[in-house]
Amino acid sequence: MGLRELRLKRGWTQRELAVKADVPQSRIASTETGARPIERMSLGMAVKLADALRVRDLRELLLPDDASDSDEA
Repeated sequence: MGLRELRLKRGWTQRELAVKADVPQSRIASTETGARPIERMSLGMAVKLADALRVRDLRELLLPDDASDSDEA
């Protein structure tokens, strides 16, 4: 699903997610826009975001937002 889709699914702003996960909003924004590749996210950051988003499988968080679209092509 990806970070942005998971966040939007819960109806949260980047700021709300940042507060819930105790991470900088700028990190969320740069990851969502692709300015900072998801592959460069630390495990600690991924776990904080996954916990806040209530995601059990980190792959759901770490997959690009358009990953499911490419499977249909």
